[in-house]
Amino acid sequence: MINTILVEDDLYIQKHFVDRLAADGEFHLVGVFRDAFEAEKHCDATVKLVLMDVQTHHKHSGLAAAERIKKVFPQIKIVVATSLVDPEVLQRAKMGAADSLWYKDHGTEELMSVVKRTLAGEKVFPDTAPAIEMEGTMSDAFSPRQLDILRLYIKGFTYQEIADKLGISKNGVRWNLDDMVEKGGFESREALVATAIENKLMVITLKDE
Repeated sequence: MINTILVEDDLYIQKHFVDRLAADGEFHLVGVFRDAFEAEKHCDATVKLVLMDVQTHHKHSGLAAAERIKKVFPQIKIVVATSLVDPEVLQRAKMGAADSLWYKDHGTEELMSVVKRTLAGEKVFPDTAPAIEMEGTMSDAFSPRQLDILRLYIKGFTYQEIADKLGISKNGVRWNLDDMVEKGGFESREALVATAIENKLMVITLKDE
């Protein structure tokens, strides 16, 4: 049996995952948690797999918990399961927070395939985060640089601070934000920001500790 910890804050999805793992017959759930930081405390050398949500209870980051688990128990396989399409989530997972990542809208059968491939030693990641509808366009119409600018703008950085951080001019920051507004057919930058947050293209509320 594969000793497994499940972290999922949505109780409906949590039950679905529990039932699917139980039906498989190979997994022994040693813990089911809504909070990644609480799950982290229950990891030990007997755990073989952690199925980890990203935005967990109290807005605790599953990625931060996964990074800490990996440092102490590198042999534990961590599969991140998320509905967050924020490209930064995928990038951070690839950089060492996880062994694999799966998007929740892709179906449970695919999840089980990813889990078993991961346990067999593969690292399974999509090439890019899914594109989502942004009013009059799709999110992949925005360049990575534009997404970086938008993320900092949402976090409250000034134009000058964004320019300094990214090595561009203040006018360049304004132009890129205006270009995103125009591409998406938004009424204002505020509407662009609201849509990005609502559709989980940008997630800035996760707590690492």
